[in-house]
Amino acid sequence: MNIVELVKNAGVVGAGGAGFPTHIKLSAKVDTVIANGAECEPLLRCDQQMMALYAERVVRGIQLVVESTGAKNGIIALKEKYHKATESLEREISKLSQKNISIFHLGNFYPAGDEFVLVYEVTGKIIPEGGLPLDVGLVVDNVVTLMNIANAVDGKPVTDRPLTVCGSVKNPLTAFFPVGTLISEVIKFAGGSPLAEYTVLDGGPMMGTIVPENASITKKTSGILVLPSDSEVVYQKSNKHAVKQIKSACEQCQDCTEICPRFLLGHGLECHKIQRSTSAGLQDNITMAFMCCECGLCDWVCPVKLLPRRINQESKKLLFKQGIKNPHHKTPPAVHPMREYRRVPIERVLGRLDLIKYDKPAPFTDKKFDISEVKIPLRQNAGVSAEAIVKVGDVVKKGQLIAKIPEGKLSANIHASIDGKVTEVSNFIKIER
Repeated sequence: MNIVELVKNAGVVGAGGAGFPTHIKLSAKVDTVIANGAECEPLLRCDQQMMALYAERVVRGIQLVVESTGAKNGIIALKEKYHKATESLEREISKLSQKNISIFHLGNFYPAGDEFVLVYEVTGKIIPEGGLPLDVGLVVDNVVTLMNIANAVDGKPVTDRPLTVCGSVKNPLTAFFPVGTLISEVIKFAGGSPLAEYTVLDGGPMMGTIVPENASITKKTSGILVLPSDSEVVYQKSNKHAVKQIKSACEQCQDCTEICPRFLLGHGLECHKIQRSTSAGLQDNITMAFMCCECGLCDWVCPVKLLPRRINQESKKLLFKQGIKNPHHKTPPAVHPMREYRRVPIERVLGRLDLIKYDKPAPFTDKKFDISEVKIPLRQNAGVSAEAIVKVGDVVKKGQLIAKIPEGKLSANIHASIDGKVTEVSNFIKIER
């Protein structure tokens, strides 16, 4: 069985947040493979710790992707400040007989991990508007994805997810949890929160989403962040009046455009024009929202605390509903001349969002937590949900296939993450030990 089939059978998806089924990427033919170890979301520690502790798995993973795609070389891109990770990776790379894997160091800015930004930083190539790394001969995979690829080839499906638990918790930590573990349980293992009222994010403060505590972690969950419910981050993500505020208060200062990472790469994304069209009740310019990566810097920089990202998100929803496709496919001739000077240091983001007090170590623990039940979502990937192949009452073992890819669809297999009995099958599969 080849690498693609092994990865497909193991249910590997992009662990960086998008959840794209990895076997599709591995079927491509490219010149270069980039391992994304930037971990640009403030407060999260998972990826850098995985590179430091499991460098052999990361290096083995990128070798397999290079082999599968026919690439000439692989580049592991991580921040220069990740010293332990760099040391571990260099040690593993030095053992290789074929010298086609190298390391590239990034600065500590946001969003260094955005695929478009990462590709330009590492190779100098600009991905076209609305394009993919494949358009410039590249495949980009998150470092945890690479670990899962290495495990898949060794016969181990994706059943556990390393993640950071941080923010307002008593004992921030990074650990492996079974996929489907309830978020409330994850927070409990971090000592709980000292706050009487708090809000939980799946992911980091910039691109993470608000989730209920009775939700569960997925293959894509890189962190669980606990914040006061009155924090600036929670305000930005939960404000229900964003559209009305844009219509009444946007002063067309253009700050949202001037700081946009895609605009600075030369893309024709002028965020302030989308806001202007929304304010005027027009359809003009809103297709530019397709180019928005939703990094949130526009929300961060708005002088009157408007939320341009939210408007871009709503614009995309409207366009999809109307059946309108992205018309923007131009390849910029060059980046913006001020790009180098408009990078946003992570420290500035933390300060602006009042998060410095949460910027603490989240030490890795290899402790095996006692998880008595999991709720494993049938959709943890780009594309459609997997189809359950178990029923209530079935006894399953960890690693057993419980949901499969529908015939001819973009999806990913799902496996039991603990031993137990199936007690519910709906849009998730509940297993009780």
